[in-house]
Amino acid sequence: MKFFYCLCLSFLFTQIFAQSSRQIASDTAGIYFSKTITEKDLQRHLFKLASAEMEGRKTATKGQKKAALYLAQAMKRIGLKPANPKNKKNPYLQPFKVMISGWHYSLYRSTVESRHEKLPIAETENVVGWIEGTDKKDEFIIISGHYDHEGVQEGKIYFGADDNASGISTILEIAEAFMLAQRAGFSPRRSIVFLLVSAEEVGLLGSKYYADFEPLFPLEKTIVNLNIDMIGRVDENYKKKNIENYVYLIGSDRISTELDSLQRAVNDTYTKIILDYTHNDPLHPEMLYYRSDHYNFAKKNIPIIFYFSGLHADYHQPTDTPEKIRYAKMSKIGQLIFLTAWQIANREQRLRIDKAEKK
Repeated sequence: MKFFYCLCLSFLFTQIFAQSSRQIASDTAGIYFSKTITEKDLQRHLFKLASAEMEGRKTATKGQKKAALYLAQAMKRIGLKPANPKNKKNPYLQPFKVMISGWHYSLYRSTVESRHEKLPIAETENVVGWIEGTDKKDEFIIISGHYDHEGVQEGKIYFGADDNASGISTILEIAEAFMLAQRAGFSPRRSIVFLLVSAEEVGLLGSKYYADFEPLFPLEKTIVNLNIDMIGRVDENYKKKNIENYVYLIGSDRISTELDSLQRAVNDTYTKIILDYTHNDPLHPEMLYYRSDHYNFAKKNIPIIFYFSGLHADYHQPTDTPEKIRYAKMSKIGQLIFLTAWQIANREQRLRIDKAEKK
């Protein structure tokens, strides 16, 4: 239905191109396609990912692998290009191995000391698809989120609806919005990579594997990482104020102040969400800048934004379930992220790096 509707409007956008500048037409198209990120579609993905069938999506378990296949199939249906063609079995999957010692997980590498090889070794997978850009296709925007969660503990499923089926559902919708735009004749100038990682809950291992050992796209040509983790709920601070229209931004000014300025401008122009920088404070006790997958890109001096809605009583509990998600809030944040990525993808210059990440 979305595709048919977009085709009906492609003629309109052709006329806009004929009558206006390229930039005005691009901005108009961006606004339109952002509206395809809807509550209904977000809900459809989220209820699937946070269902009992997925068994809490714990790294290297049957449930996590079911989720990986669902995400790969969703990427194929959307029309994303697979990012890992050397994986002949499923080129949307980027397998990697982890060693497991009790509750501790670590990346398994063939160079690891032999004494560690007695530990159990299991395989898990990142899921990666992309859209090829046009004249700046050799520069890459990565939109990321983790899809693993806490699995089953003492017979209870930890559904992980907010953490992080909310972020993954949003990424799928952002990807579909970009694909709809491309099919209507509005390809992004830069390439967009959609990186859904495993093993975040056990140490940010999926994003570490990608950034440190097997980047499927050159890191030196990766100009930004937009990372989404837990955007489906309202924390106690905003619940007391009876406000849902907000998002915490973390890291947007730490490497590129131009990125933060662009983000503010996009929001002021289009979405008008409260941008809260509370958790961006380097002295904030929760230290969230270091606790999600963007950090493995920040360490490489790649500009990042971490989008987050705050912690709540159901965080890492079996009560983090789909019916508690605020889908209207999610769709608004998804539109903000899409429009931010749209602007970065289509601007003339890559983002200026004016700060070095302190390691």
